[in-house]
Amino acid sequence: MASSYNNSSLKVFSLNSNPKLAEEIADHIGTTLGKCTVSAFSDGEIQINIEESVRGSDVYVVQSTSSPVNQHTMELLIMIDALKRASARSINIVMPYYGYARQDRKARAREPITAKLIANLLETAGADRVITLDLHAPQIQGFFNVPIDHLQGVPILSDHFEAKNFDDLIIVSPDHGGVTRARKMADRLKAPIGIIDKRRPRPNVAEVMNIVGNIEGKTAILIDDIIDTAGTITLAANALVENGAKEVYACCTHPVLSGPALERIENSKIKELVVTNSIPLPAEKYNQKISQLSVAPLIGEAIIRVHELKSVSILFD
Repeated sequence: MASSYNNSSLKVFSLNSNPKLAEEIADHIGTTLGKCTVSAFSDGEIQINIEESVRGSDVYVVQSTSSPVNQHTMELLIMIDALKRASARSINIVMPYYGYARQDRKARAREPITAKLIANLLETAGADRVITLDLHAPQIQGFFNVPIDHLQGVPILSDHFEAKNFDDLIIVSPDHGGVTRARKMADRLKAPIGIIDKRRPRPNVAEVMNIVGNIEGKTAILIDDIIDTAGTITLAANALVENGAKEVYACCTHPVLSGPALERIENSKIKELVVTNSIPLPAEKYNQKISQLSVAPLIGEAIIRVHELKSVSILFD
């Protein structure tokens, strides 16, 4: 970590979704967070005051659009507008978790594509760049007409498991859509991959069909981008153990963990669930099975590289 970053044109601001992560990112860069206050009028409308000059500055705003997603999205849009009107040179959105990303195509008739709508809103408000982490679908990058740096959580999660020195690993994708992610982790850990063949009759309801790959007597690591209600991941973990896996670990980048998630994880065959701090975990969401890793060094490094016009792709290796 730099003791202090010697370029005063770089400013990092945090809104309300993840101030602790923003603080860590600023520490990694070697700067302090910019001064701003987010308050509300009595009817709930958001009011933002930026309490220092940003004229001519390259501003990085840290905000995950996690729960309450609508509140955090509006905070971000209002902040972008405030920065634009205060003559910031560039407005860079650091969005570790991109909310509304799960509706990324029309899966059925008359459905919205919310991932594209959010991209439009950010651009219309005045965002010049987006730095994000593990989008639900990589093609969301194409929904933007501004540069987007799409960072990967797999190296951080892989390093955690590599340190455990397992000798009989298999990396398992809980569905067909996550095979590329599982393959990236498998390549890093030099392990084979497996796939859970799963049908989803309706949203947030998963049903395991069968397992592709040899899991007999192996330590399985399930990897996903988001764990929301934990139905998919816990069904998958239990199916792996029933079909001969020795033990099951699970990991994801974004711990949404809503509704019955914690209870399901607690009662499942998952030995440890490893997540990142792209979404903060309040005290009531911690349990002894969950470990949280920080993405601050990765994002801090990306911000420095963007600001210094260096390649960001080196961070994907």
